[in-house]
Amino acid sequence: MTAPTDRTTPSRHADRTRHDRQAAAEILAASLVGHVGALDTAGRPVVLPVAVAPDGDRVLFHGSSGSRMFRTLAAGGPVCLTVTQLDGLVLARSAFESSMNYRSLVVLGQAEALEGQAKRDALRAITEHLTPGRWDSLRPMRPKEVAATTVLALDLTEFSVKERSGGPEDQEESGWPIWSGQLPIHMAVGQPVPEPGSEQRPAPDLPGALA
Repeated sequence: MTAPTDRTTPSRHADRTRHDRQAAAEILAASLVGHVGALDTAGRPVVLPVAVAPDGDRVLFHGSSGSRMFRTLAAGGPVCLTVTQLDGLVLARSAFESSMNYRSLVVLGQAEALEGQAKRDALRAITEHLTPGRWDSLRPMRPKEVAATTVLALDLTEFSVKERSGGPEDQEESGWPIWSGQLPIHMAVGQPVPEPGSEQRPAPDLPGALA
């Protein structure tokens, strides 16, 4: 557990919030995409989607070394990273009580720009998280490709996990003549579609690996 801060203590539904690194790690392990928010050089907010990967007590993400946001973050600019797993829609008898079941993570702080072997190890970790078992078979990254990529690590120091599960909380509306309940949502991986020229290669076991 980590101690909550003013910024990671919600004003609503505090009962749904935890500051448990294990819970944060489980959300990251199940996630492929997060969103990074920061201020640009003019002080305007910018949010970008990024691939994310867990790495012990931190989260890894990467982007172009030519990106203004990533240059700002590599220089120590403040960052907010969010990850959300949508588990279902909660269909109540009223719009106000309708909701979603979800698991979300918000991480605040300053990211560290990785270099040298730490950078290459992080690139491997991100690739293996997205497509397990692929890194060793891939064409090795060229030096110019590594240089064109900024890899950042954000410690799980100031963060919060928020979750909701269960059905609608609209029992007092039980007499209203409409269906009420949960609509589960799951991410599914389809069958691999080969590129021309690779049809004779063994298809990757992506559905099982990502599961």
